[in-house]
Amino acid sequence: MQNISFKQLARLPVQEIPRDIIVGSGHAGLSLALELCRKGRSVLVLESGMERKSARHQDLAAAETIDLDRHDDMRIATCREFGGTSNYWGARCQPMDPIDFTPERSFADINWPIPRTELCQYASRAAALLQCGAPEFSKPIDGLNLSDTRFKTDRLERFSNVPKLQKAHADEIATTPFLSIVFDCTVTGAQFDGDRLTHLELKSLAGAEHVLPVERVTLACGGVESTRTLLIFQKKSPMIAGGIAGALGRYYMGHIIGEVADLHLASPELDEAFDFHIDTYGSYVRHRLVPNDAQQIANALPNISFWPVVPPIADSSHRDAILSMVFLAFRIGPIGRLLVAEAIRKRHIPEGTAIFPHIRNVILGIPRAVLFLPFFFKRRYFDKIRLPGFFLRNKGRVYGLSYHSEQSPSQSNGFTLAKKQDALGRPKLNIDLQFSRKDAEAVMRAHLDLDTWLRANELGYLRFHHPKDETPDAILKLAAHGTHQIGTARMASSPDTGCVDENLKVFGTTNLYLCSSATFPSSGQCNPTFTLVSLACRLADHLADQNTQ
Repeated sequence: MQNISFKQLARLPVQEIPRDIIVGSGHAGLSLALELCRKGRSVLVLESGMERKSARHQDLAAAETIDLDRHDDMRIATCREFGGTSNYWGARCQPMDPIDFTPERSFADINWPIPRTELCQYASRAAALLQCGAPEFSKPIDGLNLSDTRFKTDRLERFSNVPKLQKAHADEIATTPFLSIVFDCTVTGAQFDGDRLTHLELKSLAGAEHVLPVERVTLACGGVESTRTLLIFQKKSPMIAGGIAGALGRYYMGHIIGEVADLHLASPELDEAFDFHIDTYGSYVRHRLVPNDAQQIANALPNISFWPVVPPIADSSHRDAILSMVFLAFRIGPIGRLLVAEAIRKRHIPEGTAIFPHIRNVILGIPRAVLFLPFFFKRRYFDKIRLPGFFLRNKGRVYGLSYHSEQSPSQSNGFTLAKKQDALGRPKLNIDLQFSRKDAEAVMRAHLDLDTWLRANELGYLRFHHPKDETPDAILKLAAHGTHQIGTARMASSPDTGCVDENLKVFGTTNLYLCSSATFPSSGQCNPTFTLVSLACRLADHLADQNTQ
């Protein structure tokens, strides 16, 4: 890798500027860059942040209008530094499901312009980039033989062994002669000649400015930031990305997450399958419960997954020394941020929670904690195969039940450019993310179906935290997101219904592409990372083919 300063970039002769310019160095940008470099293509990556964390650069992500009860602060939901938001990533890897590509579903009006099989071809490459073992996401649970398949018990989620992408591929990044990167380089505008992007307008927080001639550009700077950049481009070129009255900035989706019930398990096989374990492909995996396709279609359910979790760590009534120790570590900001992303840390630390009951729990449980801590930290931070999370099984097999549900697309959810500007003169965003009662009621139906299935198969049951008629309100109260940024520049067959085509080329342009979860027309039950990296591999093949034509 060649590290080019902003001043060196400004002096670079036109003939030495790589044909492919990628904006952003996160999962999408760095995966695309590496795949192109492996094909012998020269790539220039423009990273808004620095090689290490910088508060000044992080502040460039701040939104103007945002409901922090519904959406994470953008300064903690994204990461402006080398590696992008892979620096915050929880390491979960799953592809989107076949049903996410099915337009006949009644839950949401969804129409991907490509079949899922297109992405399956890139699963092995995505798994290698993410270092999560093999792309195997299904495995029967030993000793569990059920004829009732209303809920799938074989679903696996995999975990990356090295979540920070720039560290996972540090040797290749350092030695490839085809990759150049500029830090502190933010795209502030664009110049078009008809439908062709000719120049990018760049600024740095150091005060430098430059207009860069370009042959081909891919925006890969996160769902929100990529959409924001396209909205800025659209101000000067109103016909791109489906036009100013089109889908750009609309249909924002995250996921509906929370806990409204406890899971009481009667099955030792299920209990063991929900714990983290290393599979034969050399990464941690664990099982999830997902309603099958027929169940989703018959009951108008969202695509939703369930898994058990430890009791809320902030509730000291659990009287568990280890859980209280985790709470106290999370509560100390600098320590907590070393353990998990800030957006996740804040969800576990309600304001005003008393610390003294937790201190008492730790004191009373010191022997158990002393035995647990060295074992956990070794597996989490020092083993080659990295323990991805924190889970404690218990003899009663009683757990919180976490759910992770798709959100139906709504045109009213999205972004608009604000009048107020950031430090580089770019318009900030107004962000509006709301959750519908229809979705909350669908999540509730999924819980009821799961409870019925568990009882019918003598696997356990659910105990709801609220009366069942109040549970949809509880789901809505918990609904908040911001780290999965989906749908605001959706892929479509025509500019009448979306912003980019099946090859991720921005409508109304000949040489501008967008590689981001913002292009997903549906959100699915899983996080978007694995599917996004698969799309990046597919785009790399397309761009390389264009180079040879």
